[in-house]
Amino acid sequence: MSKPFDKIITIDFETRWSKKDYTLSKLTTEEYIRDKRFTAFGLCFHEYGSDEPIKWVRGEDIPQFVSGIDWGRTAVLAHNAQFDISILEWVYGVHPSFIFDTLSMARALRGVEVGNSLARLANDFGLPAKGTAVHSTDGLSKLDSEVERELAEYCKHDVFLCEEIFRRLSHEYPAKELRLIDMTLKMYTRPRLELDPAMLQAAIEKERIEREDLLQRLNITDADLSSNPKFAKLLENFGVSAPMKVSKTTGKQTYALAKNDALFQQLLNSSVEEVRLLCEARLKVKSTTERTRATRFYEISQRGKLPVPLSYYGAQTGRWTASKGSAINMQNLKRGSFLRKAIMAPEGYQLVVGDLSQIEPRVLAWLSDYEDMLDIFRKGGDPYAAFGAQMFNIPNLTKESHPDLRQSAKSALLGCGYGLGWASFASQLLTGFLGAPPVRYNRDFAKQLGVDKEYVNRFVEWYDNESKLLGIPHTCTVNELLDHAIAAKRIIDTYRLTAYPVVGFWSMCSSLLEDSLVKGREHQYKCLTFKKGAIELPNGMSLLYPDLRQVKDEQGHKQWVYGEDATKLYAGKITNNITQALARIVMTDGMLRVAKKYPIVGTVHDELIALVPDEEVDDAKTWVLAQMTMEPSYMRGIPLDADGGAHRRYGEAKQ
Repeated sequence: MSKPFDKIITIDFETRWSKKDYTLSKLTTEEYIRDKRFTAFGLCFHEYGSDEPIKWVRGEDIPQFVSGIDWGRTAVLAHNAQFDISILEWVYGVHPSFIFDTLSMARALRGVEVGNSLARLANDFGLPAKGTAVHSTDGLSKLDSEVERELAEYCKHDVFLCEEIFRRLSHEYPAKELRLIDMTLKMYTRPRLELDPAMLQAAIEKERIEREDLLQRLNITDADLSSNPKFAKLLENFGVSAPMKVSKTTGKQTYALAKNDALFQQLLNSSVEEVRLLCEARLKVKSTTERTRATRFYEISQRGKLPVPLSYYGAQTGRWTASKGSAINMQNLKRGSFLRKAIMAPEGYQLVVGDLSQIEPRVLAWLSDYEDMLDIFRKGGDPYAAFGAQMFNIPNLTKESHPDLRQSAKSALLGCGYGLGWASFASQLLTGFLGAPPVRYNRDFAKQLGVDKEYVNRFVEWYDNESKLLGIPHTCTVNELLDHAIAAKRIIDTYRLTAYPVVGFWSMCSSLLEDSLVKGREHQYKCLTFKKGAIELPNGMSLLYPDLRQVKDEQGHKQWVYGEDATKLYAGKITNNITQALARIVMTDGMLRVAKKYPIVGTVHDELIALVPDEEVDDAKTWVLAQMTMEPSYMRGIPLDADGGAHRRYGEAKQ
């Protein structure tokens, strides 16, 4: 990596806190640092690689210290750098040229479960144990000399540990990935996105009015909706029994009326209007997610610009996740929502959004040499409509002519590629598969799929369907559930017959699980290398399966598990992991190319958000998409596509 810096300074701040009301256990990083109570007691620093001792700078001397450094040619190293760099940027106006973070690097190289513990990493690497402070600084605004001396020694040791961990992790760490860490942290520490407080206030007030109107219309109170027994009674008035489930904690029957309960989701889509309205009203009372997000966004707008909190390598596959404790997750903002529209570029700029189209199905088709599907992508066809045409025997099926059938085909194509069974597929459809509205297939739909009496008889005869069927959360009769399950099974069967190259890839992964991942016989497949406990990726990183071992489930069946949480590993999961990881690499390669010209200010799934001056937008839109769809050298022959748009408001940039 060509270095945009002359030296690396390792830093660690020690700050004021109070476990009563001012602590990171109760506040987000943004709230904590931008709070008027924020005080830096001091910081430790060291020039990485020098023989100079680690030094302590008292809080009142920090402004003078930072003013004496050429930050345009200085990189900063820290553990959990999001915190320390935010202080440099927001409190002292310092902008380091590059950011290194041992937490991010450790998460990528040693597994996402490492958390943020410097103590754990020190132990894992056989380093001296992380220190513990004898004197607590809880609630203190000033330090006496003894407490400050002890805090300084504690801080110096943390800097020492950070450098030693960096020394071990940085060996042959891919340069591209270091740039992604830097990019991810700067989306947070150097925010460019603005928020529209007026729009947020208006949305909060609108939600309040709608809630009150709905309660008045139904002639009910908050208490009627908040209480499970009272809400159950309201449902009974319309001939609907409140759904029940077995509690995972007590093992007893309890109400299935939480927002994420599959049965409650089905009630939200009831054919009885009053039942739907009741459930919507309960959500407005019980679920405050949107209201809370809007309020939080408004509060941030009063403090400054919007930091985008992302965890680099937050998932095993390298995908980003929302930073733990951030309370902000742009990935959960619904397309077209007012929250997206409230996020804006600064005056004189627009947000150019590029989104990789159907990247996972494309990667899976390339991995499995599924030529029929690859040919559809190469010709710019609609893969979901094409699969729907096969599934329903409707040659001219399109999104416009048969939207519901295409959606069913889309659910199948996206879900069944990873070995999903019929019972799981049927259950997910009832809840709402991949963000789609919940759906229950009836007998007529099953007939459209080609289900006949013989197929039904085979379904009933060949499988232990009674337990699997009744294990599916449902609010319909057993016969209606059976029709739904048979249709789901038919879709699964059709997929596996049609997408037989994908099934063949599962088979290969199944054999390599034991032969390579367990026994360690190295195997090369395309851009992947299977070896003991890991699959090496073309970007120099690996999918990690530590402590891979075989156990028995409750039924006595053998299965492979890995990691501290005993995560199940099977062919479908390996296929999913590889597909997700390669899609992520394609995405990040495009991001790094775009970032050479325009700053990346956010990313959501397979979408990047670039900040572009108004006068360059027209050309930038085409250029950004071209950078995102360049054929990777490690995936020759994969047909890539992307779409996007531009607008000052994020929610308007791509409809």
